[in-house]
Amino acid sequence: MNVKRAILWRVYIAFAGVCLFGLLILWYAFKIKVVEGEKWREKAQELTTDFQTIEAVRGNIYADDGSLLATSVPIYELRMDFRAGGLSDEIFKEGIDSLAYLFSITFQDKSKSEYLREFMNARKLGKRYFLLKRRLGFQRVKEMKTWPILRLGQHKGGLIIIEKDQRQRPFQLLAYRTIGYSVDGVAPVGLEGAYDGVLGGVSGKRLMQKVSGGFWIPVNDENEIEPENGKDIYTTIDINLQDVAEDALYETLVKNDAMNGTAVLMEVETGHIKAIANLTRKSEGVYAEEYNYAVGESAEPGSTIKLVSLIALLEEGASMGDSVDVEGGITTYFDRKMKDSEPGHYDKLTLQQAYEKSSNVGVSKLVYKHFKDQPQKFVDYFTELGLAEPLGLQITGEGKPRIKQPGDNDWYGTTLPWMSIGYETQFTPLQILSLYNAIANNGTMVKPMLVTQVRQTGKVVDHFEPTVIKDKICSKEVLKKVRIAMEGVVAPGGTARNLMNPNYTVAGKTGTAQMARGGRYNKSFYKSSFVGYFPADHPKYTCIVSINGASRGVYYGSAVAGPVFKEIADKVYANSLQMHQDIEETIEVPEMETPPNIAGQMDDIRTVMNDLGISNKVIGDESEWAQTRRLNKSMEVEKRKVIGNLVPNVVGMTLKDALFLLENAGIKVQAVGTGKIRKQSMRPGSRVYRGATIILELR
Repeated sequence: MNVKRAILWRVYIAFAGVCLFGLLILWYAFKIKVVEGEKWREKAQELTTDFQTIEAVRGNIYADDGSLLATSVPIYELRMDFRAGGLSDEIFKEGIDSLAYLFSITFQDKSKSEYLREFMNARKLGKRYFLLKRRLGFQRVKEMKTWPILRLGQHKGGLIIIEKDQRQRPFQLLAYRTIGYSVDGVAPVGLEGAYDGVLGGVSGKRLMQKVSGGFWIPVNDENEIEPENGKDIYTTIDINLQDVAEDALYETLVKNDAMNGTAVLMEVETGHIKAIANLTRKSEGVYAEEYNYAVGESAEPGSTIKLVSLIALLEEGASMGDSVDVEGGITTYFDRKMKDSEPGHYDKLTLQQAYEKSSNVGVSKLVYKHFKDQPQKFVDYFTELGLAEPLGLQITGEGKPRIKQPGDNDWYGTTLPWMSIGYETQFTPLQILSLYNAIANNGTMVKPMLVTQVRQTGKVVDHFEPTVIKDKICSKEVLKKVRIAMEGVVAPGGTARNLMNPNYTVAGKTGTAQMARGGRYNKSFYKSSFVGYFPADHPKYTCIVSINGASRGVYYGSAVAGPVFKEIADKVYANSLQMHQDIEETIEVPEMETPPNIAGQMDDIRTVMNDLGISNKVIGDESEWAQTRRLNKSMEVEKRKVIGNLVPNVVGMTLKDALFLLENAGIKVQAVGTGKIRKQSMRPGSRVYRGATIILELR
């Protein structure tokens, strides 16, 4: 009996314990839900929601004529919440068949049944962030928002739209390294990097909720902090000239199997860079823009630095007629031999001849004679000419100049003569270009410019004027002599005589320098350069071309870099009314009844004259295009040649005929005035350049 009672007590105690535990669970459940419910609901909300960043739309980069160089294009990703609160079974069943059909016929990647199966399965599994499509354009998204179910929006239709910006370049690789790029996880470079803060704008915030699968979806628009979109920058780049510079540089690099090269075109007065091309060899015959050599490559310039030596000598009282014994083009400084590029041709040269013929021996001997006892005075001329410090460009990555000082550990007895001909110093192509531009600009050195304005929603918020680095780099007397010497370089006796042409004059300097590889100068590895300005009598543009590692036996600056300079200069000249004499039709107006001279299609001209009863005669062969010549009482009609790849002569034509000819040749037309064409900006017979614009004056 006692045993039974003991067992029962134990059972009662265990049962009471279980009941008490149950009551405790109920109490804590009540406490969590009712007493502390608000606290835990807020905690849960904090764990499943977050304010996430909304990236601002990045600003655009424009060329000088307003053409887009870089822009941000929105792309969209569409997802679907199959457990959206308002997406009832009735709505789903009613619209899902049509939705699958529209996906199938629009994207044509799956059948209707495949799409239907995917959607039904996603509904069954309760997918909260199901991917519909990626990389969609605005118009496509706008269309899809009208489709069944999706037209109901986020809460009833489960539609989730995610917008992202993608950087695009309408001109693709044109000026790629100068424009730069901005990629997630990579520091932006070029103008994209230099103006990252301006272009990037200010990010906003959006309340997002975490759903099953670890995905985040927007809660509502009321909790958004709108981003402030980036500003736009306007550059100095001329897309037509940029295209010409890149094409010309590319052709020369391929022809000479060179390692890399750069070409820069700059306006003399403003310092505006109109074209800046940089190409690196990827494989045989394949080049791409990977590094901005014009801005960043600080290297020994070679003979282009002889301009500093010439100015220093003239400022110290030397005369252009001073004679120097060049010893047949070979001399020795201490234990080191110096040679001219072609020794054995001359024994004596004047200073002017030494410069024009780029005699290393002649220039170095004169510098050594004047400065061997005071080398610091020669070195100081680099500072006075604005070459001692970086230019402070509007773009990142500028290389630093290197100028040896007499007190340096690596200053030797041979440093001065070698420094005078472009070795043992280092400068970037843009730093050298700025010096030559100062000569063209009457002695005033201006900073090269790439950006002129910053705008926001079309309004100018910042404007950049040309910056003067030095008001005067040398005296007027020296400047005049230097310009004469530079014109002599592009003359029958100069090293760049191949750049002479009958249309405009050029002044400049060639450069051919051995480059160091592995710490030693390599006789088969050269830097080939030409830098100068045009027209020489009224300079408008300066240009530098520098090519490294030409490897097919030709490496002189005039032969490798010169043709690139010439092609760029020809293009500029052909498109500038101010740089050459206008081509005008000369019309004699005798007292007669025959009409003025005209040009156009031969059949049209003869038909009109026959209808008017004007006597006319075809001289030579008949052709599609013709021009007339007035006689006393009749007209002669003669052939006007039109060659496909050359600019046609449209003077005397109607605008309709001129447009037909020019636009078929790939030339853009800008017409001014009315009547017949009396002037054209591009010289007839010159080469047609892709995207060129011709100005026609009518009256």
